[in-house]
Amino acid sequence: MKNTSQIYGIRAVIEAINANEPIDKVFIQKGLQGSLSKELEALIRKLGISSSYVPVEKLNRLTKNNHQGVIANISPITFPDFEELIEEIVAKKKKPLFLLLDQLSDVRNFGAIIRTAECTGVDAIIIQKKGAAPVTADTIKTSAGAAFKVPIAKVDHLKDAVFYLQASGINVVAATEKTTDMVYDVSFKQGSAIVMGAEDKGISPSILKASDKLAKLPLLGEIDSLNVSVACGVFLYEAVRQRQED
Repeated sequence: MKNTSQIYGIRAVIEAINANEPIDKVFIQKGLQGSLSKELEALIRKLGISSSYVPVEKLNRLTKNNHQGVIANISPITFPDFEELIEEIVAKKKKPLFLLLDQLSDVRNFGAIIRTAECTGVDAIIIQKKGAAPVTADTIKTSAGAAFKVPIAKVDHLKDAVFYLQASGINVVAATEKTTDMVYDVSFKQGSAIVMGAEDKGISPSILKASDKLAKLPLLGEIDSLNVSVACGVFLYEAVRQRQED
């Protein structure tokens, strides 16, 4: 069975995956047995779909329908192929602007970032297939509909996306406190990608190492960090400011 945001039932979820439905996450009841559940788990592993094993009480809270131990959240948007999207944008624009989100998990922060990205002319947002905040009704609402306007691509590993962007002539700038360089000292006047980290952990060390530049924001108060959506807005508008000077 299916409604506007969920698919429930093992066979229905398998059919949805095979039909290339834009599935954000699959919740599977702990201890689920049977050939169909094994088939589903194999599909999830093969395609890298985000999944969690949860107690039946969690599934019961997610739907009142007969879920048979499996619920899938479907996205209200489709996700374009990453490499095809980047090639198309780079071919069209001299100085594209990309945004990479490393394990951002809060759907409202995600929505706010998408809204700011649309307002600042971001050409595409890249997230990981596993661990990233899903595009839910709350995401769409918080984005004020911008989620339908900015392409969002999913990748298996964000570090591979960094390398692919660099090979496409894009300068990758990671937003982190682990540097002495301020965002105002970094150039965004060429093709650029900004990396923002998770709310609690920041950017993973491997992505920091792979980035071309590290940059931070000045923090003059006693609190040592900004909300990620606010910090992202500052980075994006600094890129806009620099580009308007040209």
